[in-house]
Amino acid sequence: MMQRSVLMTGCSSGIGYDAAHAFAKRGWRVFATCRQEADCARLRAEGLESFVLDYADEASIEAAVAETLTRTGGTLDALYNNGAFACPGAVEDLPRGALREIYETNLFGYHDLTRRVIPTMRAQGHGRIVNCSSVLGLVGAKWRGAYVSTKFALEGLSDVLRFEMAGTGIDVILIEPGPIGTEIRAKAIPHFEKWIDWENSARREEYGALRGRLYGVKTQPDSFELPASAVTKKLIHALESRRPRARYYVTVPTYIAGIARRLLPTRALDWLVTRG
Repeated sequence: MMQRSVLMTGCSSGIGYDAAHAFAKRGWRVFATCRQEADCARLRAEGLESFVLDYADEASIEAAVAETLTRTGGTLDALYNNGAFACPGAVEDLPRGALREIYETNLFGYHDLTRRVIPTMRAQGHGRIVNCSSVLGLVGAKWRGAYVSTKFALEGLSDVLRFEMAGTGIDVILIEPGPIGTEIRAKAIPHFEKWIDWENSARREEYGALRGRLYGVKTQPDSFELPASAVTKKLIHALESRRPRARYYVTVPTYIAGIARRLLPTRALDWLVTRG
């Protein structure tokens, strides 16, 4: 049996890092990509195949796909779209540029990379495309409007792609984590500082709690928080089971959100989310 191959993004830390090492140990040929060459060099030192892929750079995506297919001889069994970032702030304080920047990575980059691997998967008659969404792709949350909107869009785009890929041998799958122990909060700080003029906001006083959460030292896990390995466990099923599911929830809040969105009227869901 030929060694299976998977292209993964966002592997410098957190969910992608855990998945890359786990799948390499399971015998997969893993192409663990990162935005920065320094991170790729670190992963190569740890025994992984790693090169640069920056979702915000079309040339980088094109080069990464070409490198992957060169190394495999023109095949690819799976794609795991994982890299993303957050830009916290009230929706009324998000300038157009902030949304443009986050969509380039969290949505347009996913879409561009996916389109570039589909022809290979079509030609070989099989493939799995897994998009890492979020509990925030199911329900919204205050201060997270930019991130929420990208994940809602990713959910819709993935659903339609799944419909359209039916009968091709290509499965399109969503993984929806909730609170996971990653560095996403710390990595959101530069985006917050770049785009959010909180001192001149009508909500200036309310930003105290958000800034405390962003800049404060995290001394304990968030409620219901799980390690990145919990996401990897779902990814293993998504890529290795004969009949993968269309969606994989991770963490208790995701299960609650999925049920609540289906069953509760909008006002009741608003009440639950804003007080949860």
